[in-house]
Amino acid sequence: MAQFPDPDEVIVVGAPATPFSDVYHALLNAPWWVDLLCVSALFLLLNFLFALAYALTGGIVGAEPGSIADGFFFSVQTMGTIGYGVMHPESAVAESLVTAEVLVGVSLVALSSGMLFAKFSVPKARMQFAEYATIAPFDGVPTLMFRLGNERASQILEATVRVVLLRTETTAEGVTYYRMRDLQLERERSPALSRSWNVMHRIDATSPLYGATPETLADVDAEFILTILGIDEASAQNIHARYRYTSDQLRWGARHADMLSERPDGKMQLDMAQFHRVVATAPTPSFPYPHDPQATPS
Repeated sequence: MAQFPDPDEVIVVGAPATPFSDVYHALLNAPWWVDLLCVSALFLLLNFLFALAYALTGGIVGAEPGSIADGFFFSVQTMGTIGYGVMHPESAVAESLVTAEVLVGVSLVALSSGMLFAKFSVPKARMQFAEYATIAPFDGVPTLMFRLGNERASQILEATVRVVLLRTETTAEGVTYYRMRDLQLERERSPALSRSWNVMHRIDATSPLYGATPETLADVDAEFILTILGIDEASAQNIHARYRYTSDQLRWGARHADMLSERPDGKMQLDMAQFHRVVATAPTPSFPYPHDPQATPS
């Protein structure tokens, strides 16, 4: 069977078409340059439409009769509240168009300013996740371990992590479906997350992974979804991050390399170059699983 799909990669069919029902949310999710491009395009489009109206109705002193170019530049000056004075309205129709354009321009500035402020003021989590998850004995118990950390120098306060196992299961009626199972963690909250945090799940008799092997996890298309929530120390705003591990990203009989060591001067050193490295663990009777040949010796 295919792996559990990423929600962003699912093609939805049969749903009502509502392309303009959530434009604001779509712009918040878009890259910043797309937002600026959309605002600029809307500004130019509105000025072009008002330029056509000015060219058709006239009444602009200093503009060539019927000139769309003069009407466009007069519209830009009006919407931008520049007012050079070279061109100005003199008829009632032109004054009415200027009034309408001012209302449109003020609304455009208010909406675009609010949208851009919301876009750039929302803090983005810069979380780093180790390339591989590992399964190795820890205090004599097989343990699933993930490593994550904050790429910024600041800390994430009250960081909370959740791990969900997704796999295919077959009911008693013979129906196969994807099922989510929460994994109990040794510690799911950190008061202050900085560069590194090892998240651990003990594979005992109460674990959904009890008795699993690399082959059985591959057969059920097992995946692990990590979500982390916290408060950015610098902005005091909530941030979040998500990451997916497939069964191919599990390293059996291995653990993440040590990052913390003591320097000759007594200070502690955190080596970020070791963040993604995994090392092999020694075989033990309590860990009857194959050891990953790709892991480096400890």
